[in-house]
Amino acid sequence: MRLIVGNWKMNLNPGEASLLVKRLEDKIKPDPKTEIVICPPFIDLYPIAKDLDRGKLKLGSQNIHYLDEGPFTGEISPAMLKGLADYAIIGHSERRAMGEDDKLIAKKMAAAIRNDITPVLCVGETLAERQHGLAKKVIVDQLTADLTQLTATDVAKIVVAYEPVWSINHGDGNIVHAKPEDITFAYTTIRTLLEELYGEEGVSGLRLLYGGSADPGHCRAYLEMPYVDGLLVGGASLNYEDFAKIVKVAQGLK
Repeated sequence: MRLIVGNWKMNLNPGEASLLVKRLEDKIKPDPKTEIVICPPFIDLYPIAKDLDRGKLKLGSQNIHYLDEGPFTGEISPAMLKGLADYAIIGHSERRAMGEDDKLIAKKMAAAIRNDITPVLCVGETLAERQHGLAKKVIVDQLTADLTQLTATDVAKIVVAYEPVWSINHGDGNIVHAKPEDITFAYTTIRTLLEELYGEEGVSGLRLLYGGSADPGHCRAYLEMPYVDGLLVGGASLNYEDFAKIVKVAQGLK
């Protein structure tokens, strides 16, 4: 099943979020072959969930804590999200840039699985790493470290989003759209590594996403790449018309 995940990042208050969801629901149609997930800020999750058409959309969180409860002011645990969010983005490049390391990400992956939340693990290289020929090594190192607490059965349930950090829109208008031929290596690297580490069971249900500035004009090229099962959409997911167009492209593919 194809998977389109919208990451709203730090945008929209509850009223704005509910309005965007309503407009988005009016634009998209249910499709048994395509799953659509939106990941709003934590403050928006509950208000959205009350009226959400779950035949069209599912909810995800942008982050989780690695413990289910405790004295961690300002944190949200996966146990608190059970029944509310079906997915959780883990290890996003913006979180890594703020100091999250692979040991912490590995704990968060285990926490998500423990609470029946599907983790969307983000991996990918920076521009400097790519220019120094380290892109493949970065992906291998991140995956190997981030999955240390999971079994093959667990890995079969996860989603991995390859996000080349150099192509992500950070809001400054400087967007570099990756060419499919330049990033194909990432998907063969991910599948080969996970099959080597976890066997056929580990990749049996694995879904791989592309997460670098996907928009209506470029999404088809990424969706048609080998091993790509969907998209992790950033800025375009805040525009209901653009996001609906991306969904329509995904639903129209064989």
